[in-house]
Amino acid sequence: MIPKSGYRFSDKIMRKLKGGFMLKVLRLTAFALLPLLLSLPASAQNYPNRTVKLIVPFGAGGPADVYARVLAQHLSEETKQTFVVEDRPGAGSIIGTDAVAKSAPDGYTLLVMSNTHTTNESLLPNKPFQLMRDFVPVAPINYSDLLLVVHPSVQAKSVKEFIDLAKKEAGKLNYASSGPGTPYHMAGELFKAMSKTDIVHVPHKASGDMRNSVLSGNVQMMFDAITVMSQLAKEGKVRALATSGAKRNPLTPDLPTVGETVPGYESTIWIGVMAPKGTPKEIVTFLNTSINKVLNKPEVKEAWLKQGAIPLVMTPEQFDAYLRKDIEKWANVVKMSGAKVQ
Repeated sequence: MIPKSGYRFSDKIMRKLKGGFMLKVLRLTAFALLPLLLSLPASAQNYPNRTVKLIVPFGAGGPADVYARVLAQHLSEETKQTFVVEDRPGAGSIIGTDAVAKSAPDGYTLLVMSNTHTTNESLLPNKPFQLMRDFVPVAPINYSDLLLVVHPSVQAKSVKEFIDLAKKEAGKLNYASSGPGTPYHMAGELFKAMSKTDIVHVPHKASGDMRNSVLSGNVQMMFDAITVMSQLAKEGKVRALATSGAKRNPLTPDLPTVGETVPGYESTIWIGVMAPKGTPKEIVTFLNTSINKVLNKPEVKEAWLKQGAIPLVMTPEQFDAYLRKDIEKWANVVKMSGAKVQ
């Protein structure tokens, strides 16, 4: 038998229900839970079901832009959904990267990044985002050597001759980059530090501007992607002095490495994909698997090898470790070179 107090308690509840008390509670609960419900991760079961944007925070025509477009085409075929590339250059990759950091973590806005981003962790510590705090690694794409080139008017036919010229005319020669922290900038700073030369850094807004400055002769030297500059070197529009990798590049087997003159020198460019922090793990895994399928396609491997690029296939966890190691490496270069944002 239910005690009388139970009846009295039930009567109170009923009276409050009649007075709208419970309705108020339900409304308050719903409002309290709404932000949580809105933040719940989208299921990967139907991902992607609309256009996915690959944001490239560099200028059109550079390696990140070129390879992102190849990747987008193949991912569209793999997933039966549209992947598009959007170039948002400026401030050495900061503008486009920050836009992605502030995007919804739903897998529909992704960042195409490079070692510019790992360098910026130490070169630009006060930027509006932190790479490993505000993003999650998805997958690397590829890596390639850089080409050290000079304008044909420069009186140097080798790395040694260029170093001798730079020492003779200290502070008078310039080198171009597409902005602070970019691989081209840091390759130049590493070269200056290791060759003990005084060459002035001339940053540009985008890689196309950087190239135009050297092609016109306004700037004497630059490091640029071998995938972009090798043809211009063959046409005689620039003079290639060396490649930047640890070994001679198969595209230019007769061209020495910088390291053959400056022992220990090595600087390459790599490209990868990250997503805003909070992107569901299942979506990250799906993207990683899809990207790796593209990278393992024989036609992709062959086409990229002809351009001097090697696919990089990793899990998200392996890419995370790769990024952290690269951040440490370039922090040491920034410290050694004394590089600063100009």
